[in-house]
Amino acid sequence: MVSGPLELKEVGSDRSPHVQAVPDTRECLNEDVLQDVKKGFTVNDQRDMHRMGKKQEMRRNFRLISTIGFTTCIMGTWENVLTSTSQGLRTGGRPCLFWSLVWACCGQLFIVLSLAEMSSMAPTAGGQYHWVSEFAPRKYQKFLSYVSGWLSALAWQSAVAFNSYLTGTMIQGVIFLNHQTYAPARWQGTLIVSAASIGMSLFNIFAAKHLPLAEGIFVTFHFFAFVPIIVTLLVLAPKAKAQDVFFGFKDYGAGWANPSLAVMIGQVSSMFTIMGSDSVAHMSEEIEDAGVTVPKAMILSFVLNAPLAMGSVLTYLFIMPDVQSALDSRAGLPFIYVFSEATKNTIGASILVVVILLLFFMINISCTASASRQTFAFARDNGLPFSDWLGAVHPALHIPVNSVIITCAFSLIMFLINIGSGVAMSALLSLATSPLMGTYMICISCVIVRRITKSPPLPPARWSLGRFGMPINILALIYASWAFFWSFWPVNREVTAETLNWAPVLFVGVMGLSGVLYWLVARKVYEGPVIKVEGRRFH
Repeated sequence: MVSGPLELKEVGSDRSPHVQAVPDTRECLNEDVLQDVKKGFTVNDQRDMHRMGKKQEMRRNFRLISTIGFTTCIMGTWENVLTSTSQGLRTGGRPCLFWSLVWACCGQLFIVLSLAEMSSMAPTAGGQYHWVSEFAPRKYQKFLSYVSGWLSALAWQSAVAFNSYLTGTMIQGVIFLNHQTYAPARWQGTLIVSAASIGMSLFNIFAAKHLPLAEGIFVTFHFFAFVPIIVTLLVLAPKAKAQDVFFGFKDYGAGWANPSLAVMIGQVSSMFTIMGSDSVAHMSEEIEDAGVTVPKAMILSFVLNAPLAMGSVLTYLFIMPDVQSALDSRAGLPFIYVFSEATKNTIGASILVVVILLLFFMINISCTASASRQTFAFARDNGLPFSDWLGAVHPALHIPVNSVIITCAFSLIMFLINIGSGVAMSALLSLATSPLMGTYMICISCVIVRRITKSPPLPPARWSLGRFGMPINILALIYASWAFFWSFWPVNREVTAETLNWAPVLFVGVMGLSGVLYWLVARKVYEGPVIKVEGRRFH
């Protein structure tokens, strides 16, 4: 329950006319929504929102378990290991997928720890772009924050589209398993995934208040479905040799003569599998006691899911009968072929795929929620065109409905690409990876600079890395830079219009557009959220 008014702190002896006072957090609440949003709005949440100069507009109906469920859902590690493997398998075979996942888990852990501390310092839906604005040197904060906001928006919108694309491909794969004469067409897949995307967006609009309950159900299903699926596959399928799984590097059509280089290029599959921990940061304004709950959820969900990812990939690689056949299968995704060959039973394989499909529906619903909140927050700070419309919260539903609509619209536009080129659609895998790694690089770099200069000191965090903060941040920055570099490489050495990795083209195009908008409009209206932060307010 909302407590009494917070006291406003003096910003120090250098208080100037440029420093703006921020009203009591309760005054920031609209009167018609006060009673609905105050539940779960703790004293610590009030203090954090007051310090950041934000007003509470959404329900805080997520608790620790449902928050862990949400983060676990979006990460979907063991499910994503099965569905996002084509690039790794094609460039280096089974060992590429295994070893790249090992170091992706190790590297991503340092990123997760760094993000967890930042989310405790500033628990806001803005996430990375807010942290950059608050932690970057004043001279550079506006531009770096603006770039981070666009990168984050691009990454999360692409992730929604890519996950939805996988859902549609799985539906077509199940149809193919049961009707071998069916020839999956890209236009059919586009219609299927468009319908699914619209349905998931409608859930995010009209059933958003039930999302915490849905996350609780999902996290139970996520863990309990893992064991029977893995056991079934291990019992029924013949096993490959350990030598082939761990050391049998082989090119399956990518054309890279150097195995080491091929593995570096193929690691994008594993990077994507283990990413997504920052998703919960974008839900911070809907989480009770977010300053502690969000970092805990980030860490716990990663620690719980990384072993599942390793168990899933090992099972998958050992039961895979033939890599080339899996890649060339008309079922659309290699794992569908592997399930079919493992069970030797159409109904059994279909049931296993449908279980993964149902889990992916929930992953997409959660991913849409996170992407829309990031878009809403960036628009609220005037970072996007039509900010007043995108940054609005529906007065009755208490969610950013317009941002959900735009998230759905972006996916529908991306699906149209699939009609003309399946390769261009596959570029969304890289496009969901590289911009997100870019945001990690920027915000972690800013924290490192602040740790060195200590001017001004970093905000207090209720979940802190302590004296290990600097080495963890440095390792996180090294891995993020490494991942960012490799995410733009083409899968195939012989590059044609059909084999080109279109992610760099789309990346440069979107960032070029954001640069033009910044020069023409945003540099005049976008100040960065730091201007509202207590003790840092300036014009």
